[in-house]
This record gives sequence, C-alpha cells and structure tokens, in this order.
Amino acid sequence: MLTHAHFDHIKDVPLMADLLTGRRDEPVVVHGSPECIRTLREHVFNDKLWPDFTSIPSASNPVMVLEPFELGKTLHLGDYTLRPIPVCHPVESVGYLIEKGKSMIAVSGDTGPTDDLWTALRNVQSLKAVLLETSFPNALQRLADQSGHLTPQTMSDELTGKFPMRNGVPVLLYHLKPAFTRQLYREVETTGVKGVRILELDEELTY
Repeated sequence: MLTHAHFDHIKDVPLMADLLTGRRDEPVVVHGSPECIRTLREHVFNDKLWPDFTSIPSASNPVMVLEPFELGKTLHLGDYTLRPIPVCHPVESVGYLIEKGKSMIAVSGDTGPTDDLWTALRNVQSLKAVLLETSFPNALQRLADQSGHLTPQTMSDELTGKFPMRNGVPVLLYHLKPAFTRQLYREVETTGVKGVRILELDEELTY
C-alpha cells in the first residue's frame, strides 16, 4: 500500500521488484491511488528510468502488478480492511484507516492541515492509535505549508481543533526530517498536547 508517489515513499518499490525477479511464483501486488499508480507506470517502470517489471519475465507472469484503488472505497486485503482517506499534499495522497478484528489504527501519510482524516475518525470506538506525520520545525512553517507537511504547531492545532475528543487514543509522530530531529523533539514536548509522542526507530507496537 502506497500513500503517494513522491520518491521517498516509492524508492524501494523498483529495487524490490529487481530483487524478487525469479524468486516468486505469484506477482507482488502494489496498491495505490490512481495518480500514484499512473506515476509509477509512466515515470518509473517505463523501460527508461527502470525496467518495466509489470511485464517481466512476461506480461502474463510479471514480477509486479500495479493496482489502483478507487478513492473512498474500502479495500479487503487478507485479514485487514483498509479505507484510503484523501489528505492535503502537493500530489494525490491518502492516509489509511487500517482495521483488523476489533482494532483500528490510522496512518496520516504525508499531509499538511487536513479535514477528511479527522472527520473519518470521529466517534470511531475501535481506534487504538493515530500515526501522524510531523516533518518541519515551527520556524519553517512556510516551507511546511508549501510542501504539504505539519510542524509541531500545526500538528497541535489539528489535534486540539479538529480531533479534541480522542478519548486517550495515543498519537505517534513520524516522518521527522532528519536535519531537524532534535529541534522537533523539543518543540513537540513544548506543545503540551497530552498523549502525543515521537515514534522511536525499530519500535514495535501491539494493539
């Protein structure tokens, strides 16, 4: 499942296709929004930037299948139910509500201030956690707005203004720009929003 087609979010897909050639009997199915899949087809797997692994070794038996989903339509993949939610980013982007059994988590994907995600999460009793991007420090608010990302300030505004009744559901922050990690830790701590923390590398969560 891809959230959007920006390079940092799809860079491992072409390399994975190369590594899996000749090692699987069934193709890997990559799901994404219509624009995301179109970008992969036209600009990555185009036999110019990278071989077209959707037709290698043959069109009838490829290494990889690129499968667009319909925005707003619920997907059923194995034991999981996924609902893509449009978010605010310069290219077509989604977050996901991911449900298994009686538990749901939400993943924002890359987004600036948005509305649909919070609307979808209101009154969801099975919600166990929200994974929310926070990329730039407050001093770079203009850059964050231009590039469709959150700062600690806009993250705080989103939670307190659009999702205030989350009933103790933890908010786990990710997608910190590496150059600003220390500053982001300090600024997140000073927001004073309860139940918000930054995910740690290699951390495993069970819900």
